[in-house]
Amino acid sequence: MRPFLIAGNWKMHMNADETRAFFKTFEGMISAAPAGVNMLLCPTFTSLNAAVDASSKISGMHIGAQNLHFEDKGAFTGEITAEMIKETGASHVIIGHSERRQYYNETDETVNKKAVKSLSAGLTPVVCVGEYLEERKKDAHFDVVKNQLAAAYAGISAEDAVKTVLAYEPVWAIGTGETASPEQAQEMHAFIRAEFTLLYDADVAAQIPVLYGGSMNAANAEELLSQEDVDGGLIGGASLKPDSFHQIVTFAGEIYAKHG
Repeated sequence: MRPFLIAGNWKMHMNADETRAFFKTFEGMISAAPAGVNMLLCPTFTSLNAAVDASSKISGMHIGAQNLHFEDKGAFTGEITAEMIKETGASHVIIGHSERRQYYNETDETVNKKAVKSLSAGLTPVVCVGEYLEERKKDAHFDVVKNQLAAAYAGISAEDAVKTVLAYEPVWAIGTGETASPEQAQEMHAFIRAEFTLLYDADVAAQIPVLYGGSMNAANAEELLSQEDVDGGLIGGASLKPDSFHQIVTFAGEIYAKHG
């Protein structure tokens, strides 16, 4: 059984003081991740330093950014480089989240450039893919995800592919309260694993964690995480609350202890 990665995307929430308060509360609940579980939280850029410092005593906790630019420097107002992220002590970065694709017109080509840049800088990219509701209704969801995967991993070697994390986020389930059923999540995750086998081989496919990222919370996490090919979650709102994030981490630890 692959280790779980329970990740949180804080989006545009939590300033530095709120970030410190979160980790102070969370540290009182857990001093180390359960066996077979890693944790990742991705605050705003301005809270990265605070998060790295405040989380330093929690074993198994990693900090990541929510985006980066694929260039090393330049006239790109409002952007941030991989090296700038690294110097905060962060280790991961979210790439190609649906909100970046939707609101900032990020293309599959851009996602690929960002993934390549993060890998070359020594950051772990959390590459996001997923379909819109209309695409699922037209039974095009597998084709959409297949094309996104092929584009995102273009030119990335097998050696680097195993250093990535993949997050499947059905766009229709992000921040809507809707969620894919455990069966729908497993079906897509198994499909993604099969696509990685075609892009690389079965060994590489088995090593890439595939997270579910569509309104996972403390109420549905246990059932979702119990699916064979669901290796964790990229969690939104539920990751902003120490108790709910802790509950999801606990579920992951219990499942790993039982099946790992």
